[in-house]
Amino acid sequence: MTARSTPFPSTCPGPRLVHRREFLRVGLAGLSGLTLPELLRLRAEAGMATERERTAIIIVWLIGGMSHLESYDPKPLSGSEYRGPYDPIATRLPGVQFSELMPRHAQLADKFTILRSLVHTGFCHQQGAQQLLTGHPVRELKNKPDDPDLFSITHYLRSDPARTLPNYVGVNPIPYIGSAYLGPSYEPFAVSGDPNDPKFTVPNLGIADAAQAQRMGQRIDLRKSFDRIQRDIDRRGNMQALDAFESQAWNVLTSSVTRKAFDIAQEEEPVRERYGRNAWGQQCLMARRLVEAGVDLVTTTFNGPLCGRVQNWDDHAVNHNVFEAMKLRAPLYDQAVTALVEDLRARGLDKRTLLIVTGEFGRTPKISYSASTGEGRASAPTGTMQPGRDHWPNATSLLFSGGGIAEGQVIGGTDSRGEYVTDRIVGVQDFLATVYRHLGIDAERVAFTNFAGRPVPILQDGRPIRELMSQA
Repeated sequence: MTARSTPFPSTCPGPRLVHRREFLRVGLAGLSGLTLPELLRLRAEAGMATERERTAIIIVWLIGGMSHLESYDPKPLSGSEYRGPYDPIATRLPGVQFSELMPRHAQLADKFTILRSLVHTGFCHQQGAQQLLTGHPVRELKNKPDDPDLFSITHYLRSDPARTLPNYVGVNPIPYIGSAYLGPSYEPFAVSGDPNDPKFTVPNLGIADAAQAQRMGQRIDLRKSFDRIQRDIDRRGNMQALDAFESQAWNVLTSSVTRKAFDIAQEEEPVRERYGRNAWGQQCLMARRLVEAGVDLVTTTFNGPLCGRVQNWDDHAVNHNVFEAMKLRAPLYDQAVTALVEDLRARGLDKRTLLIVTGEFGRTPKISYSASTGEGRASAPTGTMQPGRDHWPNATSLLFSGGGIAEGQVIGGTDSRGEYVTDRIVGVQDFLATVYRHLGIDAERVAFTNFAGRPVPILQDGRPIRELMSQA
């Protein structure tokens, strides 16, 4: 199917965040019949280097899909049916323009790379997120994928029971993705709430009370004594693996290092102000703190009241006036993301940490008009006609920074209306191949056994985006 023939549904339920309780998931159900020897074999097949510095990724997720035309791919000559009210502005890159809503990005354009040409066939939020983050051609509306996402796969291959920090943290986790047949042990350590709130805490971290820690340890020892009775009939080694997961959970719960990493209040006030004293700014600051402490995989979702009435970037006309919504969000987004780019570089974290900013897809270049379904931030009173942009997986813009990539460029291009890619189409498998390469995983050699007993390669045919590969 070509990009031009992508079907669109007549209605969209819109993205929905499911808030998880903050706890590290451990348990036999998460092992999915995968034993420790199998785990070690897969790690070896992944080609993961044990001697080199561990690499990390941060993904800032714009749930609902940000308009590429009001951000990184403006089209000033597209005509009144397509063009919004904002002008393009020059950037530090000759000949490259961004929307006037992104002035900080424009001044920092040599410190990251924009890809304007990602294409897939996921026409709604579930498929868009699942196609991009699993690499599989999901076409049905499912709240959870049938195949594990890149984070749970990497978490699986990098699990280390000796670590005092979780491998994978979701600061307001990305919805619609999951660990599938790898099991719940490989879901993120979920952090919800507003890190800018003075009362913000992450429950159950770094238990400081010695008596409480002792009681928990006694309960674990008692459980293990009962479990040993079953070991003779445990033919798959799952109890051994469960012990490993439980050990890491125990380390996380009792470690002062973990508690300190999540304690954003330890940051000096000028640093917090630099990111923006709002939820998104502080989520990005927490992401930096976590990778600096040693967390491998961090995702953070920009959602909530800062987005507008429906609390996401899904700017159908029934939800928001897309232009008012983008104007509302842009200063906070512009500040938080560029502060993260600069701070990672200033702290020497940029070479090992790859930052990616994206959502499920772009938005339709042709403006649609519908009656608002409710009055609120960036939305007119009920029944008022207002402009919107709908789902558009035919052209998505992404930001990449750090990770040793070649920065200060724009990859790919779209036509004069921003509708279709005219230069350098990049697919979801190429995107994932790029991320796996940074994480030290040889994705061509790894396959998992799914619930049906069928081996499923984590990638079918993707190749790393060559333009991102640094020549240094």
